[in-house]
Amino acid sequence: MEEILQHIAARPRVERLLAAAVVIAMVGGSTTVWAVDPTQTHLFPVCPLLALTGFACPGCGLTRGFHALFHGDILTALDFNALIPIWTVIFGYLFVSLVLTATRGRGLPWRFIKPSMLFGLLVLMLSFGVLRNLPYYPFNILFP
Repeated sequence: MEEILQHIAARPRVERLLAAAVVIAMVGGSTTVWAVDPTQTHLFPVCPLLALTGFACPGCGLTRGFHALFHGDILTALDFNALIPIWTVIFGYLFVSLVLTATRGRGLPWRFIKPSMLFGLLVLMLSFGVLRNLPYYPFNILFP
């Protein structure tokens, strides 16, 4: 027990405060996305890539998708962005890790993230970004 307390005390107070600030920002952002329908308002910014080129990036549709997901509409969320389950896991793991960092001084372990996993995620995002912009069926279904 004493070793755990020393480990917690070893964490800089600034790191814990920063983690708490990010948790508050994530809760505030999620609450805003839950409360304000992005399809009915212009409160949220438009994707710059989509606005300038007409091409959807891999993240296009996430705000509308998370709004639908927060209201229990899973199929609509998947329609806005098919990768929303992956983003949900990433944001959820990050949120829990930050909460634990703010409260106990250390978050969840990140050692399972290997370079090959990050490379695979990059390839998935790039492939999804290309495929969702193809004007042919069934790829045009992926466009937000």
